[in-house]
Amino acid sequence: MDNARLEELFESLGPISIRKLFGGKGIYCDGVIVAVVVRGELMLKADEESIADFEAAGCSQWTYTGSRHGKQVAMPYWSVPDDAFDDPDEMAVWARRAYEAGRRAGR
Repeated sequence: MDNARLEELFESLGPISIRKLFGGKGIYCDGVIVAVVVRGELMLKADEESIADFEAAGCSQWTYTGSRHGKQVAMPYWSVPDDAFDDPDEMAVWARRAYEAGRRAGR
C-alpha cells in the first residue's frame, strides 16, 4: 500500500505521518500511532473499548508466532472492514476509532 493511498484513507483525521515500522509502516496522527501496514495489509489500532466493534465487523486481529517461545502473540491491531476501503465516510469512523484507541494507549 503506497503512501498516497494511506494519506487518502486517513484524510478525515488530518495530516498523517508514515514511518518505517516492523518491516512495514506505522501511520501516525498528532504523534499517535493509529495503524500499521504489515505484509501489505493495513491494520488499525484497537483496545478494550473498541475490540467488540472490530469483531462485530468481522475483522481479524494481527497475530504472529513468537520466535523465542513459539506461542501466538496478539497485537493490538485489527484488519479494516472491506466496506471502509471504498467508502470515505465509513473509513472516517474506523480511523477515528483507531485514533481514539491510540490516544487511550498514551502513544
